[in-house]
Amino acid sequence: MTHPLEFYSSHNQFYLVDKLSDIDTASNFWTQSAFDDRLAINAGVLGIGTQCYSSVKAELSILDAENAAVDFEAYDHIVEAGIDISSGILQVLNCPDSFIELELTIKPGRYRVRVYSANLAIVLDEDGEDYYKIELWPSDIMERKVLKQYE
Repeated sequence: MTHPLEFYSSHNQFYLVDKLSDIDTASNFWTQSAFDDRLAINAGVLGIGTQCYSSVKAELSILDAENAAVDFEAYDHIVEAGIDISSGILQVLNCPDSFIELELTIKPGRYRVRVYSANLAIVLDEDGEDYYKIELWPSDIMERKVLKQYE
């Protein structure tokens, strides 16, 4: 199932969170490594780095298994990491006020999240046509891994 997203989020980021997590994005969340990889990780929360400072255009797909057909040429940056959704409620939140842009009920458990970023080079100042495709599937693999790095 795919869910289109379009919303305002500042500070070049938005979040995927477990509804019952303590959303701590201040201390040691956006490390230099997280910033470079465009993905910050904390218990029950992932911070997705965006090229634009303002509008976010994205889609979120819940899959039964990993998508093995990755089109590396279609995207500028691809990164993945794990998140524990123990509450069974996944939320997409904007920044900085954590407004709920999407809330989904899913099976409680651990998931792998892959974020595909496109059109990064055409962003000028705060606005642009960058786009984010997010896939989520059950997995116990939690560490962050960059599959394609945007320079």
